Amino acid sequence: MSATTSPKPSRAALRLASLPLAGLALVAASAIAQPPRAAEGSPARPLRLIIPASPGGGADTLARVLSPRLTEYFGQPGVIDNRAGAAGTIAMDITARAAPDGTTTILTQSTSAVIAPAIMERLPYDTTRDFAPVTLVAEVPHVLVVNPTLPATTLKDLIALARQRPLNYSSSGIGAGSHFSGEMLDRAAGIMTVHLPYKGAGPALAAVIAGEAQMFSAPINAAMGQIKAGKLRPIAMTTLRRSSVLPELPTVAESGYPGFDIGTWFGVLLPAKSPAAVVSRAHEVFTRALKAPAVAERLASDGAQPVGDTPGEFQKRIRIDLDRFARIAREAGIRAE
Repeated sequence: MSATTSPKPSRAALRLASLPLAGLALVAASAIAQPPRAAEGSPARPLRLIIPASPGGGADTLARVLSPRLTEYFGQPGVIDNRAGAAGTIAMDITARAAPDGTTTILTQSTSAVIAPAIMERLPYDTTRDFAPVTLVAEVPHVLVVNPTLPATTLKDLIALARQRPLNYSSSGIGAGSHFSGEMLDRAAGIMTVHLPYKGAGPALAAVIAGEAQMFSAPINAAMGQIKAGKLRPIAMTTLRRSSVLPELPTVAESGYPGFDIGTWFGVLLPAKSPAAVVSRAHEVFTRALKAPAVAERLASDGAQPVGDTPGEFQKRIRIDLDRFARIAREAGIRAE
């Protein structure tokens, strides 16, 4: 048999062997502390998550619930950039103009993405041309509420009352989802109500409680406190599915108006021309974040319904809603002031 000799140790190994134990521990700790290599498609710099709302708004609250998980899964710190104003169109325009490198994304909402194009002229962006859909994050159902003194406990009662005398409905403003909800109910039920626009959901709810308006299609998380306090009476859910926080309450669609569906949704968009790897990585991270227990529990407590669909499914939803709201706006004559 041939004899073998042990190979000479390398210079690096000799240097390592000469270190004292404390030095070895420091080298090991340094190696462990190195962050893992970012997955393909992850942003090379800190993530900028643009929010088309002020701090405390629906999109902002959702972003802050997701933020710790996004930082963990992307392996990069993130910055929430609130750009409120002009129904979210300022934030949309900033995102559309950003570099398609995965470092800038927007957690947008249906008001900015599909309603604004239906009621505003000469927007600086096109939702289908200037963005790459990532995923529909969550839907917040709306609940049709009335003043408890109104002699109506069901949608059938409310429609019958509206046929006897004029009723006012409040909204969060011209072109808001609650405005469209009122117009949709008028057309579906063959009634004519009077629209009273307010500046936000809070004032619109206060108007119903005070009796200035008789009804309002409210985001469920905004209305639940007053419903529990007995200051508002829920009549029906305006989305296709019932809500987990009001499971016994029927939907408008169940109550005789098939297909009636309006609420608020939140979704993630990247600038157009973002590479497929960037879109895929963003989709992986956001959908994974939605499955985190803390995120799921918070969404459920707010009455929101997590979605996490594919980019293709989200793109289809955007196109359907753009067409639907444009048609309703034309028929009802809804234009931004």
